[in-house]
Amino acid sequence: MANNGSAALDGIRILDLTQFEAGPSCTEALAWLGAEVVKVENPKGGDQGRLAASEDGETDAYYFLVFNANKKSVTCNLKSERGLDIVKRMVKEADVFIENFGPGVIERLGLGYDVVKEINPAIVYAQVKGFAQGSPYENYLSFDMIGQATGGVMSITGERDGKPIKPGVTLGDTGTGMLLAISILGALYQRKETGEGQHIQIAMQDAMLQYCRLAFSTQAQTGKVTGRAGDGTVSGGNAPMGLYPCKPGGSNDYVYIYVNRSNNKQWHRLLEVIGRPELIDDERYDNAKKRAKRKAEIDTMLLPWTEVRTKDEAMEELGGAGVPAGAVFDTKELRDNPDFERRGIFQTMDHPTRGKVKLPAWPVKMSDSEVPLAPSPLLGEHNESVLADWLQLSAEEVRDLKEDGAI
Repeated sequence: MANNGSAALDGIRILDLTQFEAGPSCTEALAWLGAEVVKVENPKGGDQGRLAASEDGETDAYYFLVFNANKKSVTCNLKSERGLDIVKRMVKEADVFIENFGPGVIERLGLGYDVVKEINPAIVYAQVKGFAQGSPYENYLSFDMIGQATGGVMSITGERDGKPIKPGVTLGDTGTGMLLAISILGALYQRKETGEGQHIQIAMQDAMLQYCRLAFSTQAQTGKVTGRAGDGTVSGGNAPMGLYPCKPGGSNDYVYIYVNRSNNKQWHRLLEVIGRPELIDDERYDNAKKRAKRKAEIDTMLLPWTEVRTKDEAMEELGGAGVPAGAVFDTKELRDNPDFERRGIFQTMDHPTRGKVKLPAWPVKMSDSEVPLAPSPLLGEHNESVLADWLQLSAEEVRDLKEDGAI
């Protein structure tokens, strides 16, 4: 545990009514920081992410496991009067309430901001939506890929003359979730001064603009719509910059090489490494603008060097010489890399039905806050313990609620 005996968010209680990824990625981040995150789930199936990608429709999916570590699960039937009452009573004890239902759903359930604020004026009430309140699309449904399409990300991803491409990473979901987590932390900090909570809303479409800032700066500079740049960057203008094939020629056997355009130092180092020092004083390549115009020549110059090395060898030789370079590591290579496990970047969850599952853990290291990995919860696993702790309900009262269909 941490040096001071507690985690950064120790004592913070989060009532989590989220599902799938955008909301759960936010609350998982807060759980990694030590908050007590209690998922409130439908007794029949729970978070839709539990079984949506399950192989047998019964076992919690790996998808669910990786977004819900370090959380607790309580079941509540929000369409039951007693179930809804339980959640409202938990609202009184919570610091944060977060939901990402479809437009208007939380209000129809009777847990809109006005209702929750009346119960607990100090609560931080957070919402994730596809499109913002007041937007012409506010009532539209959304998922990760819709957010990326409407927020500009796809328009700047892909080959120059090809169609827009969705990046492999889930920026629309987890990217939005991270911005919301930061905002919740800000609201909790502000509450220390004011004693009052606040209403936080984030839309996937709006969040994606945050990740497209380089594209907007490029557009401001050129006055034109920012296009796609393939394996380059939307700001362009560098050479070398891109992926270069390595042996043995597999689908991910590439090294990415990038030379900073602010000065010639990295270019000179690269020439030394590839055995072309005679070009260091060659006026054809003596500044970034000239090199950018001769990108094809420079690519041709690099290929004989990269093609006879593995991506690891190329990265080590270039990186060791002070040239920015990165091998294209695939998911298996990363998962099996012992360095990540040694440093706790990958950790192994001991799950009651899945067994041991290795997953990416929280990558930020804090000198005075450390939270050990706990497995994602089974549906309703913590009904008794959470309701006893938060609401002082007896085991008999919990059984009565269960028999009544409220939990």
